[in-house]
Amino acid sequence: MNSTENVLEIRDLVKDFPGVRAVNNVSFDIKRNTVHCLVGENGAGKSTLIKMLTGAYMRTSGRILLNGEEFTPHSTRDAKKNGISTLFQELNVVDQLTVEENLTLGMEDTTFGFLRKTDKISRMVSVLNSIEPSIKPRQLVSSLSVAKKQIVEIAKAVAAESNIIIMDEPTAAISESEIARLFDVIRGLREKNVTVIYISHRLDEIFELGDYVTVMRDGKHIETKPVSEIRDRSELIKMMIGKTVFEQYTPREKDCEDIILKVKNLSNHRLNDVSFEIRAGEIAGFYGLVGAGKTELARAIYGVDEYEGEIIFKGKKLQPSPGKVIAAGITLVPEERRSQGLFTILTIRGNVPVMNMAKISRNGFINNATENKVALEYVDKLNIATNSIEKEAAKLSGGNQQKVVLAKCLFADADLLMLDEPTRGIDVGSKSEIYGIIRQLSQEGKTIIIFSSELPEIMNICDSIYLLYDGSLKSTLRNGCDVSSENILHIVTGGE
Repeated sequence: MNSTENVLEIRDLVKDFPGVRAVNNVSFDIKRNTVHCLVGENGAGKSTLIKMLTGAYMRTSGRILLNGEEFTPHSTRDAKKNGISTLFQELNVVDQLTVEENLTLGMEDTTFGFLRKTDKISRMVSVLNSIEPSIKPRQLVSSLSVAKKQIVEIAKAVAAESNIIIMDEPTAAISESEIARLFDVIRGLREKNVTVIYISHRLDEIFELGDYVTVMRDGKHIETKPVSEIRDRSELIKMMIGKTVFEQYTPREKDCEDIILKVKNLSNHRLNDVSFEIRAGEIAGFYGLVGAGKTELARAIYGVDEYEGEIIFKGKKLQPSPGKVIAAGITLVPEERRSQGLFTILTIRGNVPVMNMAKISRNGFINNATENKVALEYVDKLNIATNSIEKEAAKLSGGNQQKVVLAKCLFADADLLMLDEPTRGIDVGSKSEIYGIIRQLSQEGKTIIIFSSELPEIMNICDSIYLLYDGSLKSTLRNGCDVSSENILHIVTGGE
């Protein structure tokens, strides 16, 4: 293949993090003036690959050719200078400025500190006008919809003569009619000699918009082919899953009967009319891809995010306040354990009792002997690898940090334990241990809800599986009853 047909050539790209190979020997080409889609489950390596293309990460090994020449970006600014721009889910616009000011932000021409009107502004405005005439240069960006803010970013990239624009889940927060308009804009970019790398979990978008699709799985390149050669969603899903080997789900000896948690018509900025019931003692799993609403659901139940609807726990309506939710008997192990789940400067002994200090105190004073006894008990119960309870939490491995957060929540005497991405960034051995702890807690009568974007985790450990897509609960499955990973992925990527 003549290299001039390819705008990018990726050769044997590798990215290692401590203990993890996130991108493993990936090679494929991206043709000029096409919409090239990138798909894969969460954790497939898509984001890491993009960060290497844009200079946010340095590669461990391998080569990138841009327009046939060696390309080693040292920063995102470096990539931009070479014509690669990125549109992230978190938009890079300033609401308080006008459209025109946003277009030239960071590229202003000044004389003695005063802004000068230059051809650059005229060119930016002219490009925007050719893409979306309804957006006026003088209007405040805060008055625009999310889709129109994205179009402002696209116009800025085109006017800066980017020949590659990377779009990461651009339709996650916009309506159907806005999606149609955005797709028209993306198709029109081909005529402006722009190549689009398009990342999405919505598989229907791939078929509607894409010229080529690259599938990644577990950090590896699985396939790159023209979208026209892929028969249907199920073929794409098979490539995304491969022959995933699940640890075998072990059905419960007896079904759980009593309903402990009832959620009715829960809606907020991310959730749409979600209703379900969880039984006492079961392990329930909520599964969905990025933007499905898993974390937002956990935060709503925990009382952090506002919502409409009602949540009933052990027969009583929950008040939306974390303090009251903890007092009622619910705790949350958050996704970001280092920043939200642990006091990293405290020791293991200092962390374990913090959600139930009354239990180790008398007359307002901490009983040191009780505190030591509790910490030692949980180190033993959860098999936390440490030579001392005086070790700082920051110095523990990821798996052991997660066990300390679990210990903290268990000591709070919770009846319902919510775990948001409980094994993210944890090695395989520690994962297996944490699954064992979760099963043991369930057998002891605790109710567990897992919010996870790892399908093997959900299928391996959960008794009931709730599938989320775009803030809505799409399906509820009982594990062990003909649950298929292909069917699950079909639902969570927007299939009916």
